[in-house]
Amino acid sequence: MGIKDLRADERPREKMLARGAGSLSDGELVAVLLHSGSRDCSALELARRLLELADGRLCVLFNLPRERMLSLPGIGPGKAASVLAALELGRRFLQEQSSVVKRPILTARQVHEMMLPRLKGLPHEECWVLFLNDHQYMVGQARVSSGGSNSTTFDIRQIIRMALDKNAAALILVHNHPSGNPTPGPADIRRTEELRQGVSAVGLKLLDHVVVADDCCFSFADDRMYRT
Repeated sequence: MGIKDLRADERPREKMLARGAGSLSDGELVAVLLHSGSRDCSALELARRLLELADGRLCVLFNLPRERMLSLPGIGPGKAASVLAALELGRRFLQEQSSVVKRPILTARQVHEMMLPRLKGLPHEECWVLFLNDHQYMVGQARVSSGGSNSTTFDIRQIIRMALDKNAAALILVHNHPSGNPTPGPADIRRTEELRQGVSAVGLKLLDHVVVADDCCFSFADDRMYRT
């Protein structure tokens, strides 16, 4: 069945305009982005096939290699670009929201909630630093490294320079584990202690190192895992 065979109020684009984007399923939203189908299937069917490539998960679709997406019959560069652009806008919106912190950062759960939009679904590890003032309000944040699927490192001197430039009094280190298990490994423990000693030498405090996974995190300060 093609989209033209549906009732007007059930066609994805018309449905969205009448009821709002929130009324559409993931497949219907993707169909709107695709704009049209292919010779042998409708935009809805093409959207369903595309989501199947990503196991039905948007975070997997976001990280789907472009070549894999283009391998699906009916998906050309234009359709792939539309989908990827929409997903990137969504991620940037969440990042922008998470960067506006109007309360002090006091718990690992807060850090997890704030950083998850940046780190969720990434196939590689990234290290970020949150820079805080004396009252633990954030005065800046920065990605300090991006590595492989199970390791990354960072430059302690660079982090210290950035902290001093921002007049920060303390910092929190954050990195993700793409495996979904936030338990720190020996390298995580060693580098955390090296960073603690390095920043302490110039009068700064390392308040925590939070290892982020999709639905949980590990806090070095509390020496425990939290589930969200």
